[in-house]
Amino acid sequence: MHKNKNAVLTFIMKEWLLLISLLALGGTSLWLWKVPHYSLEGVEPIFLFFALFVAAKGIEKSFFFQCLARHMEGGHFLAPKFVLLTFLISLIVSIDVSLVVILPILFAMHIRNKINLAVVVALTAHVGAALTPFGTPQNLFIFSFYHLNVVEFIRVIAPFSMGLLLLFLAASFFIRVEYTAPEACEAPKVNWLMTVAYLLLFGSVVLAVFRIIPIYIAVLPPLFALLFDRKSLRIDYLLLLTFLVFLGLAENVRAIIDIWVTHPGHIFLLTAGLSQIISNVPATLLLEKFTQEWEALLWGSNVGSFGTPIAAMANLIAYRLFLSSGSGAQSGRYLLRFTGFSLIALLAGGGLYVGYLEGWFW
Repeated sequence: MHKNKNAVLTFIMKEWLLLISLLALGGTSLWLWKVPHYSLEGVEPIFLFFALFVAAKGIEKSFFFQCLARHMEGGHFLAPKFVLLTFLISLIVSIDVSLVVILPILFAMHIRNKINLAVVVALTAHVGAALTPFGTPQNLFIFSFYHLNVVEFIRVIAPFSMGLLLLFLAASFFIRVEYTAPEACEAPKVNWLMTVAYLLLFGSVVLAVFRIIPIYIAVLPPLFALLFDRKSLRIDYLLLLTFLVFLGLAENVRAIIDIWVTHPGHIFLLTAGLSQIISNVPATLLLEKFTQEWEALLWGSNVGSFGTPIAAMANLIAYRLFLSSGSGAQSGRYLLRFTGFSLIALLAGGGLYVGYLEGWFW
């Protein structure tokens, strides 16, 4: 009985976000007296996450990340290198993909106290991805909905990205990195056949995310794992369930806002504030039909990705990757430090937006 009680408490502590989301979904559904509608288009990102996670797990099991980590270990300025690498990768691919790529490399390193570096890396991915129309889901929605020009889009959000990159880069120089193993330790043996196979499968999902190839191609990584490598199917399914609950909650909140909001004001504050509760992508989808102030919406959704751990799905991905790295006992410390750093970034982003409105940048 005592063992079962401990197991329940452990589950509650680990899955508190899922449980709170389920309660919120149930409460809003009772308020509206209806269950949320899930469309194929809405569930599509969760399917892509599933495929990405399976491919990333396959790459991890091939020891490629560990090999890469061994090559990156040693030398000076590891933390600034990680910040710049994260920023560049998130510029090229989406924020979620960049986190799935970079954090497993960090967690495979023989260094003490990875929390501070993991937090700064997770936050840096936001500012890199914010600079491109395809970097985050909310950017893509805004870019498409308002039929924007790429140059104008980048001009508007560049002060946010570059300002916070400088902040995170400066902070990284104060992160102390201590190695727990000799720098010249032998790298684990890589299964190159599986590495190449999963890298190709990972790339195919990224192309599907960008709509370069049909989305159904993303079924290949889980199919490959099912046939040849079933251990790679052992991913975080509860995280995918959390995303699914978030979609339903966003749908319910949309219905409530439709009832109570007729004239939105202070779009930036409203978007950033709502992001803290339902995350920035649903907040963007909720508010885009109420306003033509796309610049405020763009800034609000990207600045609003900082703050609480649920302000962006990427924050949840980073948190669950931290847990899956075997650091579950330090989850409270991670959340505390992440929230602290993230709130500073939220305030800094708000300050940059004031500067943007005042014409400080151009």
